[in-house]
Amino acid sequence: MAKKSKGNRIQVILECTEHKDSGKPGTSRYITTKNRKNTPDRMEIKKFNPILKKYTIHKEIK
Repeated sequence: MAKKSKGNRIQVILECTEHKDSGKPGTSRYITTKNRKNTPDRMEIKKFNPILKKYTIHKEIK
């Protein structure tokens, strides 16, 4: 018997969009949760990138 899910909140990973173009090693990723009923599309949030030392747009990855 299948187990019911506990609501609509899921964990998502946000990755920096500018980091790949900079040529610096490493990646800037954040883990957060979202309500998939209210936000069915991929998220885009401005977060701090500690390697580039500035705020950049982080997009949800699969």
